[in-house]
Amino acid sequence: MPRDLPLAEAMTEAQDLSIWTHKPWWCQPWSILLTGVAVVTISWLLFGRWWLTLVVSIGVLLWWGLFLVLVPAAWRRESQVAAAPSPPGASVD
Repeated sequence: MPRDLPLAEAMTEAQDLSIWTHKPWWCQPWSILLTGVAVVTISWLLFGRWWLTLVVSIGVLLWWGLFLVLVPAAWRRESQVAAAPSPPGASVD
């Protein structure tokens, strides 16, 4: 974040780099985590089988990795590329 920006602009710029400011409440990190915990818990309470709950847990961990780590990182990277000034003489495709 450049130091010459006023605080309000710097905060707005930082928020624009966050995918979570553009998502509804049901797609926020807290709701994704809560839903995953609920799914694993319900799996255990309904079936009582550790191996089935383990399979469900692995699926939830993959889901968390995708939506809480990979997608926000890709969003941040693309936002930074889009916000970067293009060098002189660069063609716009």
